[in-house]
Amino acid sequence: MKTFTYERVRTPAEAAAAAARTPGSKFLAGGTNLLDLMKLEIETPAHIIDVGKVGLDKIEPTPAGGLRIGALVTNTDLANHLPVRRDYGLLSRALLAGATGQLRNKATTAGNLLQRTRCPYFYDTNQRCNKRVPGSGCAAIAGFSRQLGVIGTSNACIATHPSDMAVAMRALDAGVETVKANGTTRTIPLAQFYRLPGQTPHLETILEKNELITAVLLPPPVGGVHIYQKVRDRASYAFALISVGAIVQKDGTGRIAVGGVAPQPWRVETAEQLLPAGAKEFTAQLLQGARPTKENAFKLALVENTVAAVLNEARH
Repeated sequence: MKTFTYERVRTPAEAAAAAARTPGSKFLAGGTNLLDLMKLEIETPAHIIDVGKVGLDKIEPTPAGGLRIGALVTNTDLANHLPVRRDYGLLSRALLAGATGQLRNKATTAGNLLQRTRCPYFYDTNQRCNKRVPGSGCAAIAGFSRQLGVIGTSNACIATHPSDMAVAMRALDAGVETVKANGTTRTIPLAQFYRLPGQTPHLETILEKNELITAVLLPPPVGGVHIYQKVRDRASYAFALISVGAIVQKDGTGRIAVGGVAPQPWRVETAEQLLPAGAKEFTAQLLQGARPTKENAFKLALVENTVAAVLNEARH
């Protein structure tokens, strides 16, 4: 691990201002991803800003009838929060499908959204990776790609986003609340939060330099059957080959976001109009334009079969 300087701040605005004041800064919350990347020298921040004491650890109702989830709320607290379990069951199920209890006790809401890909070529500093070293190439495209993306990818990157929580948040139409170094705030729809890789896969979100996530906003609850189905190589502590986060109504309509297939939680609202027709029709529209490799082409059928299982479960 390379040497760095450290400071602890007391407010979100102070954190953003500190980052603007010190080039090469990174925010530290739970640290479950950042510290691992620092040990491997994939992330090499010159300065660490500890935001663990800025007070963003509450879950509060909003005037609109939804929830405001502080950026530092842990995955454990969020998954077990009674209104979340009652009204946003999809979110609770997705969180409990991720990592281990020990990691969920430390991992934060904002950190979960911002976690980096688990592509093996990103983690191997001897391999070419445009996310890690822009312009160096992508060894994954001609390499071992079974776990990697089939849609939304580019000739510069086929990595997937690893978050279970983000899949549920996307189906729930969440928004991301932030503060900038100048003190201004904004709310970004999660549908617009992540960037597709294009030729700049190292730019993963639309956050501006030194902008800090302060909360995630959930709209009022959506009725229906909430299901999170995760397909993985082992029963626990494994990232999704594919995952399906669904809210299905009695008439067969609903919302579905898919993980494990793209650089972001993958949802196509126009495809959801085809849900009453069945999984095959929906999936064809959802994955239109997919570019799988020979090793991960099985994911196309796996998405369809998992969506079919989810729709069948919702009917019963």
